[in-house]
Amino acid sequence: MSSQPATTPMNRRAPSGVRWMIIAAGVLVVLGAMILDTKVVVIGSAEDSRKAAFSPEAFGKAEFPNVQAGVEQRAVDAPTLAAAIAKDKAAAEKQYGVPANVGTEFSVKFSGVVGEGKSGIYTIKVADVPDTLVVRVQTGPAINGTDLRDATGAITFGQFTNQIEYQNAGSALNNEMKKQVLSAIDNSKLGGKTISVVGVFKLINPKGWLVTPVKLSVQ
Repeated sequence: MSSQPATTPMNRRAPSGVRWMIIAAGVLVVLGAMILDTKVVVIGSAEDSRKAAFSPEAFGKAEFPNVQAGVEQRAVDAPTLAAAIAKDKAAAEKQYGVPANVGTEFSVKFSGVVGEGKSGIYTIKVADVPDTLVVRVQTGPAINGTDLRDATGAITFGQFTNQIEYQNAGSALNNEMKKQVLSAIDNSKLGGKTISVVGVFKLINPKGWLVTPVKLSVQ
């Protein structure tokens, strides 16, 4: 009498159709989990990463009018500011200045006669300002420094992703100022002319101001 081997779970195989159904179900479960974990971002929306990327040009165009208005609002007549700094530098910084990374930013306004210039930086003879104080104005083509960025205290490092963006913001404001303020001025023919300036400078040397304008007109 022959005997047949007993069928156990180890040697029993599911039909091939059932195996494929099990695999397909597993794939569907994985895909479902991926879909639930995926966030759809509409192109052009506020969450679109392309829109979130920092644009120096857009920043400069949007923010320069605010900087310009802030400097105009804070601007002190040059003779008054010079006297205050000479009398008590710390008190003048507290009353008129805006703290910056190095030095203090002062907004100032004046009219004066343009003197000697080099690389677009001119000395200005301002009435009622001591002869020991040298007032200079940047007129381009190169506008150096971060005075416009730091002028009001409203633009801070924490608004940016990194130091590069923060530095680019300063350059963008300088470039936008050139477009809006200096583009109509022929700075090769300023010598001997009277100009009116509203601008900002960083107090590093009390005997010398290098002013970056937010407004400049030739009389």
